[in-house]
Amino acid sequence: MKKFLLILILVSSIIFADEWQVEKTTKNSVQFISSTTLLDFEGNTTNIDGYLYWEGESMFADKNELYFEVDLNSVKTGNAKRDRDMREEVLETDKFPTTHFKGTIIKFEEKEAGIYSVITKGLFSLHGNKMEMEIPGDITIKDGAMNIQTHFSVFLNEFDIEAPSLLAFIKVAEEIKLNLKFYLKKAE
Repeated sequence: MKKFLLILILVSSIIFADEWQVEKTTKNSVQFISSTTLLDFEGNTTNIDGYLYWEGESMFADKNELYFEVDLNSVKTGNAKRDRDMREEVLETDKFPTTHFKGTIIKFEEKEAGIYSVITKGLFSLHGNKMEMEIPGDITIKDGAMNIQTHFSVFLNEFDIEAPSLLAFIKVAEEIKLNLKFYLKKAE
């Protein structure tokens, strides 16, 4: 009887669970925007991985998990020297090659059919430091695909990163704006 109950519990949790994974063959994008007193510059990559998992009948159930990870070695700014300096001296990607977020959807509002405004809460990790954050975003589900978009800022000093200088006297701002857009497909 105990085995039967255990099997029933396991099967029911599988029936009411779902997982979507980042679709790596689509146009995913991660962008950072940084400012100095003289200019703004940005870095871009398409190298993002992650998933959205939930137990229950809805992604907004109590047990959900959103995770995304970005390979910092793949970020390009359009200037090879700046890229190298950013990796070696600022982000120290030899020690901290990725940044990631792991959290749960804590609030949602359906804006229109299949389009949701959400707030996630979790730990954002950068440069070996973790910080609890609430990150807003939009989730769109259409034609069997899911798209997640978010725009938020991080401050370098909160992650023990010293803001670099350009040309030895132009300081980069502490605030870095991040824009992420990635697509997910149902896990097989």
